[in-house]
Amino acid sequence: MADKIYRVNMTDLSTSIEDVPADWAGHGGRGLTSTIVAAEVPPTCHPLGASNKLILAPGLLSGTSAANSGRLSAGCKSPLTGTIKESNSGGTSAQKLARIGCKALIIEGQAQDDVWYSLSLEPGKITINKEEELVGKGNFTVVDTVEKRFPGKIAILSIGQAGEMQMAAANISVKDPDGHIRSLGRGGLGAVMGSKKIKFIALDAKDGKVEIADQDAFRAANKAFTKALTSHPVSQALGTYGTNVLTNIINEAGGLPTKNFSAGQFEGHEQISGETMHDIIVERGGKPKHGCHTGCVIKCSQIYNDLKGKYKTSGLEYESIWAMGADCTVDNLDQIAEMDHLMDDIGIDTIETAVAFGVAMEAGVLNFGDSDEMIRILREEIAEGTALGRIIGNGAGNVGRTYGVTRVPVVKNQAIPAYDPRAIKGIGITYATSTQGADHTMGYAIATEILGVGGTADPLSKEGKIELSRGLQIATAAIDSTGMCLFIAFAALDDETCLPALIDMLNARFGLNLTAEDVTNLGMSILKTEHAFNLAAGFTNLDDRLPEFFETEPIPPHNAIWDFTGEEIDSFWNF
Repeated sequence: MADKIYRVNMTDLSTSIEDVPADWAGHGGRGLTSTIVAAEVPPTCHPLGASNKLILAPGLLSGTSAANSGRLSAGCKSPLTGTIKESNSGGTSAQKLARIGCKALIIEGQAQDDVWYSLSLEPGKITINKEEELVGKGNFTVVDTVEKRFPGKIAILSIGQAGEMQMAAANISVKDPDGHIRSLGRGGLGAVMGSKKIKFIALDAKDGKVEIADQDAFRAANKAFTKALTSHPVSQALGTYGTNVLTNIINEAGGLPTKNFSAGQFEGHEQISGETMHDIIVERGGKPKHGCHTGCVIKCSQIYNDLKGKYKTSGLEYESIWAMGADCTVDNLDQIAEMDHLMDDIGIDTIETAVAFGVAMEAGVLNFGDSDEMIRILREEIAEGTALGRIIGNGAGNVGRTYGVTRVPVVKNQAIPAYDPRAIKGIGITYATSTQGADHTMGYAIATEILGVGGTADPLSKEGKIELSRGLQIATAAIDSTGMCLFIAFAALDDETCLPALIDMLNARFGLNLTAEDVTNLGMSILKTEHAFNLAAGFTNLDDRLPEFFETEPIPPHNAIWDFTGEEIDSFWNF
């Protein structure tokens, strides 16, 4: 069955299944979400209004047996940043959408009453239902209930209370193969889904399959690709310690933002490190190695149990642990796991919310290190939508404006993640120039600057960092279009067999003759499309800047500052 565009209009509750326009046919994942947003969303529209659209798109290799190809992209105009937005997540939804034959799901318009709805998709069919039972409920209850309503193997996307209340840090939550929660995070996509009055989306692929033009060539390419992924030392480290392997490494580099970005090292780093987490997980009978989607061969996720050996959270990421830990000076992994669990249930971004807590601590709203109060605020304020809950739930920038704080680590109003740009300068260029606000995943310069992947670079030096970030951002945009996990980049940068095998899979899937140059051109085209949307929305080169305090406050232990000029940053776009 040929792929189609599935469209839902919430204004008149109509649905349609349409042929894929020729201009969209070569896109998937982020390339497709950004192309559709640029084509159909007015750049100056209100992100929570009827003119914004929520796009869900599997990648070009989603639904196949390709290793690590289970990532789903979601796009819209962000209520947090005001820019174009793409987020991607593991889980089961990308593979189900692809097997349904859905090239993209476009949700447009806005319900005319105060009624909540759910959507269900299967091959050739879209159903809109009124939803009453699950309104006001958290994501874990939604997943449990919806799985009972739809017998069989279904995928679920949902929002928690944060999305219902249209908080700017709200996520769309995605069920993983074990019924746990992954997140389409950063940028407030859950608020956009909430503005459409959609509580959940259920996906049932029935017996649908993805057609592959050349099965033998695909299998051979996937075998070579898998070998490249599993043999890379960074992949192996991620499989052992998860992404939290980075805590001690970044702390040693002096780039672990601590106490609301006032220092680059955290005294309690060892207590929250990947090595410590691994030992706790093993001791309590959890899983130190776990895949967030079927077909993952790196398995950097894990299942973390509490003191009684009972499930607490899954996929406890370095950036989340850093944000709740070092940035807020909390050195207790059990407390961090409890907060991660609560944020999954509420459906709110762990990075944005925890950095917002750090800014609130700076303002004296609560004390640094007070994890009990953080947990209370999550349960009693954010989940309930109190005044304080909404202040924090709308992000770090909002907290700073509300309480008059000047050290607010945001770019385009999105919280800066777990690598200080004064001490690791290439990632700072990514933060400044990303089309989607501060986001480490847009161009992960840490790979080269800290991990020595794809060459080496002095993290404290400016030299070559514009080019490093640009090359990585171009490559990432292309990877995000395939449905591949970003972590294939480690092997792609170091193993000369990896990228050709990926291109061979694309060619075998569609019967094409793509080259490496075609993939690079795809990445550049996506960046230019996103940049053009932002310019039309009113953004300028002056928005591609880090907060002033990075230039004026040296960060210990290196006493480094952010020392790029505006002209140097602007040269990023000269391609």
